[in-house]
Amino acid sequence: MHLHLSTQNRELAGKIAVTGSKSESNRLLILQALYPNLEIENLSNSDDTKVLQKALGSKNEVIDIHHAGTAMRFLTAYFVSKEGREVLLTGSQRMQERPIAILVDALRELGAEITYEKNEGFPPLRIKGKKLLKNEVKVQANISSQYISALMLIAPSLHKGLKIYLEGKVTSVPYIKMTLQLLKQCGINGSFENNVIFIESVSQIPQKQIVVESDWSSASYFYSMAALSDSSEINLTSYRENSLQGDRSTADIYQKLGVKTTFLEGELKLEKTEVELPEILQLDLANSPDLAQTVVVTCFGLGIGAQLTGLHTLRIKETDRLQALKNEIEKLGGKVEITEDTLQLSASEGIKSDIAIDTYNDHRMALAFAPLALKVPIVINDAGVVSKSFPEFWENLQQLKFSVKDSAKE
Repeated sequence: MHLHLSTQNRELAGKIAVTGSKSESNRLLILQALYPNLEIENLSNSDDTKVLQKALGSKNEVIDIHHAGTAMRFLTAYFVSKEGREVLLTGSQRMQERPIAILVDALRELGAEITYEKNEGFPPLRIKGKKLLKNEVKVQANISSQYISALMLIAPSLHKGLKIYLEGKVTSVPYIKMTLQLLKQCGINGSFENNVIFIESVSQIPQKQIVVESDWSSASYFYSMAALSDSSEINLTSYRENSLQGDRSTADIYQKLGVKTTFLEGELKLEKTEVELPEILQLDLANSPDLAQTVVVTCFGLGIGAQLTGLHTLRIKETDRLQALKNEIEKLGGKVEITEDTLQLSASEGIKSDIAIDTYNDHRMALAFAPLALKVPIVINDAGVVSKSFPEFWENLQQLKFSVKDSAKE
């Protein structure tokens, strides 16, 4: 499905219900599998969450998680701890190119039995669940926080809990804190101090209901639209001012780009305001790398430069996101320079119209580039990829009076 996006309406108004946070939902599903007393409300309806939910309910020996990176990491740890269970955990071709050795090494250090079916260091994995007796492990800290969260989530089910020693500078701290807070909401004690995480052992938790906050990464695309509009008043549900999500920083970043956030009862109001835009927006996104694509595209649409650092995890995502951003923005007439962990966007005069954006099997490429339709008509190739995190996105654009047409049918 290739969608042609355009709009005559640059004054945006509407109320959008955003699906529950994928990050919170996926963590809570693992905890619910370990502690069935847990009830979850406003669960994400993203592909990733559905894939994880299906895998946790499956009795099959082969578990295929397709493109779902979080599911691969969380399930590796989960199945390792399930005594007597044997599975072959596999995924898409891209998933089989995404490294997992750091997590496997850490789990093996705890006594796990895991073997690589094809290439050393990559899925598919054959896992034989057994009782893990050790309760201490060392892990590099400058890696995807999902490896660390995977260990934290199974920690309370282990005989003596778990102490995780993080070596080096910690990446994506908010995601580690989110995992810790969700454990605490379930009644499980833990701490994170001086690069040491400790989670206590708990055999069962009291009956508990947790409502998942809506996804801040998903909110970021509406912030981008507000910034690129002539005027905006967009309300998004269901959000909390004291969010657990690292991408809550969206509100602070977009304030610099002319979007004011007001927290109402359970929702956000986004309004376009007059601000003097920076010539170059400088940000360290080490704690919220998923915002990089959205922010770069917004800056490009506003005609300003951007200098982003802390992006080293983007090269091993659904695609090499730095290279993909460079490719597509340069098709539109922009100029981008990238290194292993930085991106520099030059200020540009104009944007080429009716350019087809390739999405590289990456939901965030489609979601991040769509708001540019406020500036020029644009085509999004393989637009169905948004179902990975935000299935209703194209309907939401139509709510805001965007024209969304299947270009194959025109």
